[in-house]
Amino acid sequence: MGHIRAPAVAGLFYPDDPRELARDISAFIAEAPATPANRAPKAIIAPHAGYIYSGAIAGRAYATLRQIADNVERVVLLGPAHRLAFSGLAAPEADAFKTPLGVVAIDQGAVAAIADMPQFVRRDDAHREEHSLEVHLPFLQTLLGDFALVPLVVGQASASEVGDVLERLWGGDETLIVISTDLSHYEDYATATRIDEATATAIESLRADGIDRTGACGRIPVSGLLSVAKARSMTVERLDLRNSGDTAGTKDRVVGYGAWSFYETEEPSDRELLDQNGEELFRVARSSIQHGLKKGKPPAVDVNSFAPALQPHRATFVTLKKGGQLRGCIGTVTAHRPLVEDIVENAYAAAFRDHRFTPLQADDAATTSLSISLLGKPQAMLFTGEADFIGQLRPHVDGLIIRDGDRRAVFLPQVWSDLPEPMAFLSHLKRKAGMSEDHWTNTFEAWRFTSTSTE
Repeated sequence: MGHIRAPAVAGLFYPDDPRELARDISAFIAEAPATPANRAPKAIIAPHAGYIYSGAIAGRAYATLRQIADNVERVVLLGPAHRLAFSGLAAPEADAFKTPLGVVAIDQGAVAAIADMPQFVRRDDAHREEHSLEVHLPFLQTLLGDFALVPLVVGQASASEVGDVLERLWGGDETLIVISTDLSHYEDYATATRIDEATATAIESLRADGIDRTGACGRIPVSGLLSVAKARSMTVERLDLRNSGDTAGTKDRVVGYGAWSFYETEEPSDRELLDQNGEELFRVARSSIQHGLKKGKPPAVDVNSFAPALQPHRATFVTLKKGGQLRGCIGTVTAHRPLVEDIVENAYAAAFRDHRFTPLQADDAATTSLSISLLGKPQAMLFTGEADFIGQLRPHVDGLIIRDGDRRAVFLPQVWSDLPEPMAFLSHLKRKAGMSEDHWTNTFEAWRFTSTSTE
């Protein structure tokens, strides 16, 4: 086969005995929960430490591939450079990589397809002792069997440079993207947990610029994936988030690990829905307000006269602002009527029934701006107390519903821009619900949801 890159960390990061290695990989994957048969990840993020520390976490990511193993022919594998400083994304001169489980051929056609990109380089020395890619190969060999590899070690590069390479290699169902990274390094347990949760929040909100330099050694390849995932309106699922203090080490100096899977959206995303139908929804909302000014009630809606995309039941909010200041905001958090009808009713209510403001007057209507938000399905939150609850909040991601008895209030995710600290966010939401800022009982309930807005 020509030049083969020999394993560098077999016997160190993972067993060099093929039978022991195969047994460990199978155990890591078997321990992971079953995944739905109809879910096929396009990309995963998984750690690259010694298996005793991070193998179980990596197994959670690789277990999601069980249903699609027969379809994957090519794996684009990116990880950070630990041993050599260089610029760009480096492919090896080698024709194949070897592990105790066998040889994996390099997809030279795919490598040639990115060879003209200015960030691309060929460097065997970038791969020779690098572990961030190698430790993933036994997992891939066990699950996929025969596949071709596009191994890229990422040196000094930008997220956009990584994203451009990923876009060119993206392919279809035959291509899997794997991003290798560990999270925080050598912090105490509590500090690591806090840093890793912040990194997880950035990943789950697809914020390519949201990962701190201390948050992940593979920050650049991860950010590259996030930029592509956001542009493609992908969804992301957290599979695991732990550190070496949870697996096989002490808690005084730990390394963080996480696993995520990324899915391409089969149905049009909410962003696409707004991009394609936003003008019509704005027209409907404005017409509802004008009808309210003239008739004192919202107009009747013939749902069947609208595009099919506007007919399914959806939960929405309509927000009015005047001079940049809130002028009315009303919506629904559970879907119970057609989207277009919900917009009509909420636009009218925001203009005339928000108890915080006087009803909108005709003179103000022309200078009042309007935005529309589409809400995802609320997910009940489980927590052991207020501190645990606050620790679970994801700034700039979660909309939040709280309820205690007959007191209830909602904040959209957009409110994080004004109240970026979780404690302040919650305190203001409690006040909106008519609770004191220090209110907490064992009957307190909360739900989180995501939202896509025209703002």
